Parts: sequence; C-alpha cells; structure tokens
Amino acid sequence: MIRKIVPAAVLAATMAAAGCAEGTTTQDATDATSSAVAIVNGEVISRDVWELFVKTRTRGGIADELTDEQKKENLDNLIEMYVAAQQAVKDGLESGEDGARIELMRQSALADITGKKIVEGKEPTPEELKAEYEKQIALMPQTEYHARHILVEDEAKAREMIAALDSGSSFETLAEQNSSDSSAQEGGDLGWFAASRMVKPFADAVQALEKGTYTKEPVQSQFGWHVIRLDDTRALTPPTYEAVEQQLGQLVNQSKFQAYLDELMKTAKVERKL
Repeated sequence: MIRKIVPAAVLAATMAAAGCAEGTTTQDATDATSSAVAIVNGEVISRDVWELFVKTRTRGGIADELTDEQKKENLDNLIEMYVAAQQAVKDGLESGEDGARIELMRQSALADITGKKIVEGKEPTPEELKAEYEKQIALMPQTEYHARHILVEDEAKAREMIAALDSGSSFETLAEQNSSDSSAQEGGDLGWFAASRMVKPFADAVQALEKGTYTKEPVQSQFGWHVIRLDDTRALTPPTYEAVEQQLGQLVNQSKFQAYLDELMKTAKVERKL
C-alpha cells in the first residue's frame, strides 16, 4: 500500500506546479475545470498537479498506469492535502515564518523553472566545455600545503608556545598538550590542504612561511590564536578534462543562466530596504 503521509517535498513540488494560478482568465478557469481531477471547495485540482503528485509519490510513476485502488488512494491523499491547505489559509497560517517558507519555496521553484528554460535543448558544445575547463584550471590553486598548528585561547598563551619552540621544545608535544583543536591528538597535523580552504589570516601566514619554519608572531583568527609550522609544499595536479567533463556541462549551464540573470537585473526595478 502507498503511504498516506504526504512529505514536505511533495507539498513543495505540488505548490510549484500550482503556484501560478493568479491572474487566470474566464477561459483559463473553464479549461482548468474541464480538465480537473477534483474540485475542493471550489478550488480546482488540475490534471498536471495530479500527475506530478503521483510521479513524486511513486518515484517516477505514471498516473494512468495506477490501479483503480491506487488512483483512489492517491486522489484521496491529494484532496486531503488541499483541504488541510485551505484550512491553513482560513486560520491565517500563511503569515510569519511558515508563510515566508511557503513564499521561498514558490520563488525557488519558479527560479528553477526559468533556469531550465534557458538551457533546455542547448547542450554545451565541445568548445564551451573546453573553455570552461581552462577557466576552472586557471582558478585552481597551484600549491598544496602540509602544516601543523597549535590553537590557544589568547595571545599570551600563543607567545608562550613560540618561546617554548625557540627553546627547542617539540612542536608535536606542545600541540598535544596545549592545542584546543581536534588536530591536537595528531600533534597539530592538518594534513594537505589548499590555502583557499583556510581562513584568510591562517592562509596568509602559511603562504609566508618557508618549509620547516614556524610563525614567530601569533596568528589571530575567529577561532583563536594560532602558532603554525609549515612542514612541506607540493604542486597541485589538476584533474584531467575527461574526469570532470560531466561537471563542466553543469558549470557551462550555470554560467549561461547567470548571464541571463545579469541581463534581467539590468532592467529590474529594485528598491533595497534593508
């Protein structure tokens, strides 16, 4: 049997399909009524909404292929959802955070539809894919760093760590005994990383170090005070074109949609009140 509980994803998908009912003409209303699968307190449930509801509930199923029992159960569930939604409107539940969530779901769904329309039937060309690959490679960091750090609460403690290092103490031991970071158990070892993965003060400090040296001044970030040692560096090998070809297509389509949005923004009348 099909579960009767209607998940939030179904609500969102169904709302997206039915979310453009405003501004319908008399002819539109007549057409909608003639193709309705049900009318609930005067509100039409269109065949499009019905088919999407079934598709979502059955993971891609087709409404016409359901048995009579399955059709009845699904339609009952859909009608119950409309009845509950109508009651929510009557009770004024469209306001506040719940109302904002509904509006965000609707706007997000409409934006997604626009994005699909822009790239529909326009597969990225080999030239576009190659250009996107070169663009992404140029944006990639060229170097990875292997470093350790000691994270403490205040500057005085960080200076104490630096003084201990100057006196010949082991960085790993100091990290194990004093660092508040989870890497303390590994002697402060952060493994290999690109500088862009770290907060800016930390990244700047790492990139300024020579291999085998540590920071002579404490480095402050939003996490606290760091003492950092750079253990090694290596060139970052970019992925091959073939390994990322599928993702490149998605990036090309995103770029096309962004370019379309940029043009829309040029003519949009926006008043920022925040």
